[in-house]
Amino acid sequence: MNTPLPDRYLRLHVVLDRTGLSRATLYRKIQEGTFPRQVRIAQRCAGWRESAISEWQRNPVGYRAADHAPG
Repeated sequence: MNTPLPDRYLRLHVVLDRTGLSRATLYRKIQEGTFPRQVRIAQRCAGWRESAISEWQRNPVGYRAADHAPG
C-alpha cells in the first residue's frame, strides 16, 4: 500500500531557492494571486505547503491562487 507523505512546510529561504524568485518578486506574485500564499505555522512563523509550491512549479505562468484555494 502506497501512503502519501504528509505535506511539509517550507520556509522562505527554501521557497526562494526552489523557485529562483527574488523575495520582492515572490511577495508581488502573492499580492497578484499568481503564487501560493503562506500559511501561519505559529504566532511569528509562516511557511508554504510543499504541495502548493510543487503545483505552482508545474505551471508557473498559468497558476492562479483562487483556482487552488484549500477546500
